[in-house]
Amino acid sequence: MNEEVTMPAKTKAKAKKPLKPAKKATLKTKKAPALECEVCGYRVIVDQSCGCVEEHVLLCCGEPMKKA
Repeated sequence: MNEEVTMPAKTKAKAKKPLKPAKKATLKTKKAPALECEVCGYRVIVDQSCGCVEEHVLLCCGEPMKKA
């Protein structure tokens, strides 16, 4: 009964990495649709949609405005 008991070798403690600062919660916003008059160059940005199913046509200089 001459069994040698071997202890596991001690391992060096790993250095802990510094914690990264928590990411700030950001809201993902949709790009607001913009309309532009092809005649005079006037631009309109829609801040809030009405939620209608059909698309509304905005007129400027007697022509419908195109999406920019």
